[in-house]
Amino acid sequence: MEMNLRNLFQDFNPSKFLVYVCLFIFSFLFALKLDGTITWNYWVIFLPVWLWKMLVISGAIVGTCVWVKHPQYRLEHDGPKQFHAMIISTSLHLLLMMFEILLCDQLETRRHLYVFVFIPLIFMSVVSIGICVWSVKHDRSFEMELFCSVNILQFIFLALRLDKFIVWKWVIVLIPLWIVMCVALIAVLYAIILAMILLKSNDIVPEQRRGNVCSAVGYTCLAIPMLIFQILLANRLDGENDYSYIAINIPLQVSLITLMCMAFGSKSGNHWWFGIRKDFCQFILGVCPLLQEYGNVSYKIQRSSHNRQPDTQTIDRDKPSTSKSIKFINPDDPCKATHPMVSIEVPD
Repeated sequence: MEMNLRNLFQDFNPSKFLVYVCLFIFSFLFALKLDGTITWNYWVIFLPVWLWKMLVISGAIVGTCVWVKHPQYRLEHDGPKQFHAMIISTSLHLLLMMFEILLCDQLETRRHLYVFVFIPLIFMSVVSIGICVWSVKHDRSFEMELFCSVNILQFIFLALRLDKFIVWKWVIVLIPLWIVMCVALIAVLYAIILAMILLKSNDIVPEQRRGNVCSAVGYTCLAIPMLIFQILLANRLDGENDYSYIAINIPLQVSLITLMCMAFGSKSGNHWWFGIRKDFCQFILGVCPLLQEYGNVSYKIQRSSHNRQPDTQTIDRDKPSTSKSIKFINPDDPCKATHPMVSIEVPD
């Protein structure tokens, strides 16, 4: 058994983790509001969303100031591409924030048409199609852009249904989302089959096998609860069940928790947010050097089958200057020495 904090955080994506945490809190508060459990103003319910957008805007402003103030940073490898990606992402977040402001005001006052409220989101979906093409050419991630671009028809149906321009049942209104979920389930099935094949292959390194298995489990825990949430919500809106919204929201919470866990295995985000120009974890370790003492430690325990008792325990500290190895020998084993041996090696 081995635990290494450095390996755990080396691929941590703080941007995704922040988004999923904010959506987790917001969905929980929104469900409580719909059930009447809390009577807070919608502007308060949307507070996690406002926090998310304020961090994006402030990060982009600081990154832009660093870009303008230090022209030499523009010569860094991948610097211009990451800076442009940050500006594009900020623009999309501004459009999304405009939609959220209009939606929040509509929920409070009911003085607008939902068609008007959804205009920024529909425009964002159209722009996202071109951004997806740009991201593919420049090897950038585009999860939010892809989600918006494939759901543009769904946003139009939602706006028309909420304004009662169409009176279809919600199961029919959500047909574009059903199609997306079907494609996602096919992808999950492919990931499961691939993981099973690689698990039995002897030509694949153990790390790659574990990675494929973890990906298959993660995508399964993401897609299945999301589909259950969609089914329960559609039936609730059509009056076919009377479950509370907080109960319907549970599968969505499971999917968001899965996304939080998957953020630890994602590629690192854009290095130009807040102008840090490096991996987030490296930046944190540079600001707080004491964390290196805990983030650079691995524990490894080896167990033998003799009397089902652990007779060897090794503690390794991954430090460049020193390495320590402490070995404890079971005194009850007649085949081994009866005194403990401690060896400390220090390089010249």
